[in-house]
Order: sequence, then structure tokens, then C-alpha cells
Amino acid sequence: MRPLLSRFSQISLSAWLLVATLAGGCFGWLFPTQVGDLKFISDIFLNLIRSAIAPMLVSVLILGVASAGNARNLGRIGLKSLLFFELWNTLALLTGWAAVSLLSIPGKIPFPASTPAPAATLSFSEILVEAFPQSIVDAMARGDIMQVVVFSFLFGIAALSAGEKARPLLQFMESLAAIAFRFTHFVLYLSPPAVFAAMALAASGGKDTLGALFLFTAAAWGGLILFLFLVLFGSLALMGEDLRRFIHEIREPFLIAFATTSSAAAIPQVLSQLGKYGVPEKLTGTVAPLSLSLNLNGSTLYLMMATLFTAKAAGVSLSLDQQLLIFLSLKLTSKGVAGIPRANFVVLSALFPAFGLPMTAIGVLLGIDVLIDPVRTGVNVISHCAAPVAVAKWEGFR
Repeated sequence: MRPLLSRFSQISLSAWLLVATLAGGCFGWLFPTQVGDLKFISDIFLNLIRSAIAPMLVSVLILGVASAGNARNLGRIGLKSLLFFELWNTLALLTGWAAVSLLSIPGKIPFPASTPAPAATLSFSEILVEAFPQSIVDAMARGDIMQVVVFSFLFGIAALSAGEKARPLLQFMESLAAIAFRFTHFVLYLSPPAVFAAMALAASGGKDTLGALFLFTAAAWGGLILFLFLVLFGSLALMGEDLRRFIHEIREPFLIAFATTSSAAAIPQVLSQLGKYGVPEKLTGTVAPLSLSLNLNGSTLYLMMATLFTAKAAGVSLSLDQQLLIFLSLKLTSKGVAGIPRANFVVLSALFPAFGLPMTAIGVLLGIDVLIDPVRTGVNVISHCAAPVAVAKWEGFR
């Protein structure tokens, strides 16, 4: 009995999620009238995830602003790195937006209602006013993601301007982030049964639902590959880099990221291969760590696609102003989340309620994520490789 349990404990979370996805889909397809009894499982999981959002975002975003401040203190190299990060990040969001806009979903997915209906449509100026909190405690209690983000960003700037006096606060934020990460890690042990329940509920909608999920998976792969070739490789080609040699040198870190779905696991190989490519060690040691937190282009692209796909699949109409607000929210919340397990779904869990999107979609997206995560992580790692090369070219080292 003990060897059998030991074997089960060695199965990765991604493998369990794949099993839960397939089993839940089959159950919902075969027993569509009985899936309603499973909703409480995904509700418990989503409530626990949401409980960690406020402390996690506050700590991560304040520390993210601190990282940006450190980059500026590094001088010219730090500023040039941030410029590339923001340019590619913006293009990643636009690529995700375009990919979903061109996507024709065969039918609506029957996500059970899990969030209140969105408030009446506001003008863009009213949306901006609503983004600034009167009380951060009230914003955290209501789960108002934009107010939490705006407060954290401004508070982080104030902490940076305070200099050494802010060091105890930043140390506290590091501890808070570490505890929030660990809490999320524990909660993720509940994700396989939550995914089973969510996929069963979604699959009860029939073949149109499964077709829509397959279409989104294919579109996510397509969007990520398009961004890789047009933006990352295109940027290096415009700068005169030898793409054939670059691809040859980065193939090992890409394969490590693809296999492990971990950007951090590939960083030692990234540093090694960039050295062989001719990027100075001092420059690589400066740009690559910043890139790990601030240059997550694959994740950013996916977040935009997942949000807009959920709106389409659930039949929620988003105005242009709302889509712009989503764009700005993701520009900020995607920073510094590299260390969070399944970070994309923490961000989505914070974002969905603000726009009336069904939280139950998180479980469905988590289920099919095992098919998307390898490519998304691979694009993240190639971004980490491309940034030092681009800065080295700009600095005249190549």
C-alpha cells in the first residue's frame, strides 16, 4: 500500500490537472444532469484563491515598483532594459487582444453564475475616478482589483522616495509575499478536484463547449508563436542579429522551460548560453534577473487572451473603455508575479469579478492550461534571452 501511495505522491500537479480535465469532461458529457452537485467544490477552491489576492498583489506590486526603482538606479542599462520590457509587454497584450478578436467561438459555455453582474456602463473618466480608492481596506474587502493596484503602485513609489526609512516596510512586504505564495501553493492542492468539477460543469454544454475550449487552446498556441516570431525574433533581426545562431544558442533553455514549465529552472542555462553567444556577463547579470520579473511576455499575452475569451464564451459584452481598463490592469498586475505558483490564475481571479466575468471559468482555464503552459513558459524564457542581447546590441557590445 505504501509504495502505491509513494508513486501517487510523485505525480506532478500538471499530470493530475490533465487527468482531472479529461475525467471531468467525460463526466459532464455522460451525466450532464448531475454536474450541478459538484459546483461547491470549485466554489471552495475559488474562495480560497480570492482570499490570498489582496495581500499577494499589495506585496508583489510594491516590491515590483522597488525592482523598477533599482533598475533606474543601475543607470543607462537599467533604463534601456525597462524600455524593451514595456515595448514587448505592450505588443504582447495587443497580440492577445487581436488573436481573440479574430476568434469565432461556436457557442457560449454554460459557466454557472459566480459573480455579481457588472455595474452599469461608465464613461472612461468615471472609470478613472473609480480606480482611485478612498480606503485601501475597503477596496481589499470588496476585491476591487484596480483600486488595489493603483494604491500599491503609488504606495511603492512613496516607499522608494523615502529611501532607507522604507527598508523595514519592504522587508515586511517580502515576508508577506513569501507567506502568500506558500498559502497559494497549499490551496493549489485542491485544484485537481476543482478542475474536475469545473470541467464537468462546462462539458455539460455539449460539443460546442469542447469545441470552444479546443479553439482557444489552438489560438493561444498561435498567438504565442506569432509573438515569438514577429516581435521577439523580428526585433533582433531589425537590430542585425544572426537569428540562426541565436536560436541555436537558446534551444537548450527553451527546451528546459518547455519541459518543466518553469522560467526559473531555465535561468542558469540562459546565463550560460548568453555568455557563449557573446553577451558580457556583467550586462547579463543585470538584465536577466530584471527580465525574470518584468518581462513575462508569454504570460501577459495569455492573460489578455484568457480574459477576452472568457467574456466572449460567457456572452459578456465589454465596451472599448472596459477593454482599455483591462489592458492597463494587466500592464500592472503582470509585473513581479514570476514566483507565484500558477500566477496567471491568481491575476485572473482578481480581474474577473471587476468586469462581471464568471469566476467558475478559472477552473476550466486551469484544466486546459496544461496544454498551453509549456509554450507560454517557453516564450517567457526566450524573452529573457532576447532582452540582454537587445540591450547589448544597443550598448555597442555586439
